[in-house]
Formats: sequence, C-alpha cells, structure tokens
Amino acid sequence: MVMKSLLGSASKCRRTGWSTPTPAVRVAVRWRSKAKGPPKPSKWKAPERYEPVDLQQLRSRLHNEANELPLASKNRYINPDRKQHYEKFEHLVAQRFREVLGRLDDFEQVRGDYQPFGITSQSQLEREISLFKKALDKSFVLATTKSAVGRLDNPLFWNLRNAYSKADMKGLNAEIKHAFQTFMMRNRFPDAMNKLHAELADMRFPYEWYPATRQMQRTIHLHVGPTNSGKTYNALKALENAKTGIYAGPLRLLAHEIYTRFTAKNIPCALVTGEEVRVPTDADRYFHSCTVEMSPLNLKVDVAVIDEIQMIADDDRGWAWTQAVLGIQAKELHLCGEDRAVGLIQELCARIGDKCVVHRYERLNPLSVMKDSLGGNFQKLEKGDAVVSFSRFNLHQLKAGIEKVTGRRCAIVYGSLPPETRATQAALFNDPNNDYDFLVASDAIGMGLNLEIKRVVFETSTKYDGIKHRNLTVPEIKQIGGRAGRYKTATAEVATVTGGDQAVANRAPTPGYVTTLDGEDLFVIDEGFRSEAPQIETAGLFPPAVILEKFHTFFPPQTPTSFILSRLRELSRLSPRFHLCDFSTAVDIAEAIQQCDLSVADRCVFLNAPVDFRTEAAVRALQAFARCVATMSDGHLLSFPDIDLEVLEEELDEEKRNYLQRLESLHKQIALYLWLSYRYEGVFKSQALAFKVKDMVEEKISDYLEKLNFVERDHAKLRAAKRAMAQAAKRSAAKILGPGEEQAAAAAASGGGGGPVEHAEGVGRWEEVGHEEPLFEDDVEEMKAAKIVKATLEEDVEGEVQSIAPDEPAEEDKKEQAQGSS
Repeated sequence: MVMKSLLGSASKCRRTGWSTPTPAVRVAVRWRSKAKGPPKPSKWKAPERYEPVDLQQLRSRLHNEANELPLASKNRYINPDRKQHYEKFEHLVAQRFREVLGRLDDFEQVRGDYQPFGITSQSQLEREISLFKKALDKSFVLATTKSAVGRLDNPLFWNLRNAYSKADMKGLNAEIKHAFQTFMMRNRFPDAMNKLHAELADMRFPYEWYPATRQMQRTIHLHVGPTNSGKTYNALKALENAKTGIYAGPLRLLAHEIYTRFTAKNIPCALVTGEEVRVPTDADRYFHSCTVEMSPLNLKVDVAVIDEIQMIADDDRGWAWTQAVLGIQAKELHLCGEDRAVGLIQELCARIGDKCVVHRYERLNPLSVMKDSLGGNFQKLEKGDAVVSFSRFNLHQLKAGIEKVTGRRCAIVYGSLPPETRATQAALFNDPNNDYDFLVASDAIGMGLNLEIKRVVFETSTKYDGIKHRNLTVPEIKQIGGRAGRYKTATAEVATVTGGDQAVANRAPTPGYVTTLDGEDLFVIDEGFRSEAPQIETAGLFPPAVILEKFHTFFPPQTPTSFILSRLRELSRLSPRFHLCDFSTAVDIAEAIQQCDLSVADRCVFLNAPVDFRTEAAVRALQAFARCVATMSDGHLLSFPDIDLEVLEEELDEEKRNYLQRLESLHKQIALYLWLSYRYEGVFKSQALAFKVKDMVEEKISDYLEKLNFVERDHAKLRAAKRAMAQAAKRSAAKILGPGEEQAAAAAASGGGGGPVEHAEGVGRWEEVGHEEPLFEDDVEEMKAAKIVKATLEEDVEGEVQSIAPDEPAEEDKKEQAQGSS
C-alpha cells in the first residue's frame, strides 16, 4: 500500500508519462558504441625495425633473464635492455610461427592436420591464426610494458621463453605448435568433458596403479653409501640366498654382469633387456637379471634388488625406477644407491604401508683427489690407471695415443662393447701379470663395473648432454671418481672363492686416487668431491599405457597423439613427491608415426621405442616399422629398403666420417628392429638375422675406431674449446637457477605438478636399450666451442678443431646438423 501511494496506479503512471527508472546496467548498454560487424583478420607482421637477430647472443640473454622474477611478477619495472631483448624475441617467435605453420595457400593440402581440431575451411584457419597472433601480441605487450613474465601472470610468454632457453629452436618450434593446437581447442570441449579430462589426468596416487603389489606387506631394505662401500655386494648376497629373485640395473652391461655371475655359479638366471632376452630352457624357476625398464611386475618373488635408486629422480628414465619400487611383487625389496634418496623412499614407504629399513655404509678404503694433474703428459700414467672420456671416438683415440707414447698396452671398456669383448678387456686389465697396464673407459664404470682401478684420470671435466657442453655434476664426479681403489678387487674375490693365492685373497684394500689429464680440470673435480649433492625431492612418473589409451578415447579418432600427450601433460595433477618425466621424445615419436593407421594400443607401444631423432635414417626406419605393424605385412629385415644394409658391403674408409655415421645409424636401426621383435613376434621374424647384422656392424665400427690416430696438439685444443664452452654455459646458468622461477621451469618441464619440484639429475645420460656412449660429440657444438676459444685465447682454434682429420663431417651432414641444432 505504501508503494502504491508513492508511485500511484499503473493507469496514473500512463497518464503522467512516468515510468520505473531504467537499471544502471541497461543505461551502460544503451550508451555502448555499436558493433561494427565481425572482426577483420589481423594483418599481424613481425616487427621490421629491429636489426638482424644474433640467435646465440639472444638465447644467452634470455637464459640470463629466465628466472630472475618469481612465478607471478611483482616488480612491474622493466629494464630497457631487457625490453629490447623481449622485442627481439618477439621477432624471432613471429618468424618461427610462420615456419611452423608452413604454406597455407591450399587448405586441402593441410586439411588432415587441422580437421581434428575442428578447422574445416581456409577462413576458419585464418581466423584462428589471426586470433592466436593477437594472443601472442598481448603476451609480449605484458612482458615488455608491465614486466609480466611469470608463469602465473603470462603463461604463454613464460612457456615460449622456457622452451627456447632449454632446447633452443627445436624446443621453441615444438612449444609454438603445441600452444597453437591448444588455442584451437580452447572452446571445443564442454565443461563436463573438461572435468573428465582432469579426472583422468589426476596422477596424485600412482600407488593405486599396482593393486596386486598393494595387497602385499613388503619389507624394503635401503642400502645407501658412497662408492666402494659394499652396499650392492650385501644386497646381491641377499638375492643369491633367495629361492627366486630379480635384479634390475640401470645398464644393459650391468644386467649382463649379474647374469654371468649367476650362471657361473650354476644358478638358473634369465637375461632380459630391451634388445636381448635369454631364458633358461632347462629350469622352471629361475632368477631375472634385467634393465629397470624391463622389470617384471606380475611375478611374485622372494627378493628383488634395484640398483642406483637415485636415478628415480632422472627426467628421462626416473619413471622406470618409480614403477619398479611401487610395482615389483617381492617380499624383500633391496634398493641400492646414494644417501640423498633416503627421505623420498621413506616417505613413499610410509604412504604405501611398507616397512623401510635403512642400512648405511661407509667407504671401505680411503679416496683422495691429487694435488697435481698429469699436465697432458701420458708418460705420467701409472699401472692401474683408468682414463675416463665420454665418447667412443675419443676413447679409441686416447687408446692409440697412450700406447704410442708409453709403449705399453691399454684395455678399453664402454657400454656398447659386445659383452664377451668387454669381459675380455676387463680381465686383461685386472690381471697384474700381463702388459695391459692402463684402461680407457666411458663413464659406465661409475655404475659399478668390477675393475681393479688404482687411479681415475678424467680426460676432461665437461660432457656434452645432447644440447650443450657442461661441467660434470657432483653425482657424476663422485660416482666415476669413486671407482678408484677397489676394496676387494675381482682378482681377490676369485682367489677367495676358488681357494687360490691366499696372498691375493687377503691383500689389504688399496687407497684410491683421482686426478685429471689437464690442470684446468682439476679444480672442477676437486670442488665436486668437496660438495654435497642436493637431496632428492621427487620421483619421476610417466602415465602408463592404460591411462593413455583411456584418455585417447575422449578425443576424435584422428586427433594427433602428440596433442593428446601434450594435453595430458598440461592437465596432470601430481602430489608434491612426484614429477612428470620428459615427454619430448614420446611426442616426437607420436608425430613421426601419426600418418600410420595404428591402433591406440600400438601407438602406446611405439612411444617407448629407442629412437635416435638426430638421424633422418632412424626416423625413416621407425616409420617403415610402424607401417609394417599397421598393415601386418612382411616384417623380414631384408624387406625394408630404408635400412642401409649396403654399408656392410663397402670397404673401410678411414677418411670419410660419413662412413662411420652410416654404421652407427644402421646399428640403431637394428637395435630398434630387435626391440620390436620381442613385442611383435609374428611381424618381425628376422631376429636371428638381425643379431647377425648387429654383430657385423659392431665389428666394422670396432675396426674403424681401432685405426684412429691420436694427435696430441689437436686433442689439447679441443679439450680447451670444450672447457671454454662449458664455462660460458655455467656463467649463464648461474643466473638462470634463481629462486622461484627455477621451480617453475622444473614444474613446466615435468608437466606442471604442484609442490616441490626441484630434483637432481641421474648419473650420466643413458638410453634403456644399449646404453651406448655417443659415438662422437656434436659437430656444431664443437664449432661453437672453437669460436669461444678463439675469442678468449686470441688464436685460430676454430681452424685447428675443424682440421682434425676423421672428425670432419661431410658437407651435407654439416647442413643437416646445423638445421637440427639451429
């Protein structure tokens, strides 16, 4: 009644012309400017006012700036120099985006690539490109004007810069492609579907992936300590005393060593690696010696031993250790490794309800870093010395140089040597009664090979990790150098078991010594032994095939598997004690076989295949094998024209490095064929022939390497070049690894999991199949290193490095490698 008395009746309102006031929001709409039709496609172009970009200098500056700001940038002031760097980076991203898209004049040629993302016409694609360019514009405006470069306040810019800083042009191209695919799918999924995707990508509880193991009450014995402390020896004793068991090691050569040890004691044992399976035919129950990736998870045993447990944090292979720890069905599980893994393992055991018993060991003999290096003089080598290098090419050159200078014999050991040859070389070095006084070896000796080494000599303190030359890490230095001075050498152990020479059996442990070939490397090694490696905070994860297959079903049939992997990485949720391992190789494999008509299950199998993407021949072989599986056609080894078997008929050519590269490429193709032959036995039937070809390739590679010459001056120059490049990378990395942004970078690399994500790398850079050392290090990186030495030492080292006779690649290989490394 009050309201009526104030406003009057409706008829009165009509008579007076008065009406209820219009709400404010409608007033705002009334005064809004009229729309001018749909937005026109943006004619966005790369800025043209900048000078040509020096990619190496730009990448270095972006490295320096990558982690100086926290996740959400709080300081909105931006340095003018940094603004200029970001503008140049914008110019670079624009160039790469055009190249990633390729030619779009004829939409029909690219329809198959874009149709799974809902793009069915040229106009649709142009509109998406225009909108994505605007999104790129906005991200760079935020970075250059508001200093918004953190992962939370400018994720697109952060991801692009992080990818470029970590993996150069290859990483940037992949990130641009993934970002554009994600942008096109931004509105394709309803909320209910997005919710389902998020539920499937929830990997906070990986313990639930192994229900049979969770029904067991296991006891986990954690043996930790430095090298030569007896931890692995005691774990293997427990394995030998059991009725059934499993040994899982990081290297094929270690699995073979345990296999040989058990069979020598008449203990039935199977050898299971990615490229070789030997099962005893005269026993129903036997032990398993395998690489960690091949650990049987559906077999109940009394005792299992997992070696080098610290590699659970490795970005590439850590998932295999996590899978083994959580999934192996053993009453007793013995884990051997470094002390820095104790906290993580104890927490995992608490979560799964297993009892954890920690056994700590001390080194059984003293170890010290010498005050002086060899000064580059092989004459200062002593009997029992082991010179460590990081490529087979260098190893054989060092062997030739040592034998030439000293006049004494030198044995050689590395991971990809045939097992029988490796055992023979180790025995020659271990025998004190012959003239094999020295050993050249790869860093595989850091994983526990039983060698009587008195002193470890590092040829260099740097290593090429696939992207750049870097200084050795603290774990690598301690693992490799710690092999000096065995407590109980192989000879002494044999004498004890067989009742041989008691003087040898009872011989006191000898102290171990560590030094370097050049004095410039000694400080790095000494500092490594004085430093402590960081504690391991997270365990690696990779989604199992069942999750990948189920996740695949929520997308259209032709959706690229690479996008599905990227989508899973983007949505994944992890607990604070886990991180996602690197997806890049799996994404590369998925893209390479996308055109093959494979089932989802077959695609998931291929994602774990050992493929070397540095050679085009390996990629062609992968695609040929995938087509063979898709069509179930003849998989005879001789039916694949892409496999370069003709190189076996050519004469050894010491002048052409291309010949050695072809042999190495063929070896990797055969390894891939053998890997597939155990998974598709009915398709790839030429397993015996493949083993024969593999032996022939290894023999030819060995013949080539044994004929290498050693030029002392050239090697000294090359070592100086690599040191200079590693130091340049170290100076840049000192600013990269700042607080806040470092964790964000690690989180992005591991799929964006929450919680503490900083984790240490494993020892070395190993592949599951073969675990080969690189045949030779990257030519492009060597050329860059030469330029740095030329600038610092003011001499033409570049010409010297490139003049090393067998190290010079063919002209077409230079172009191909330059394109791959940008």
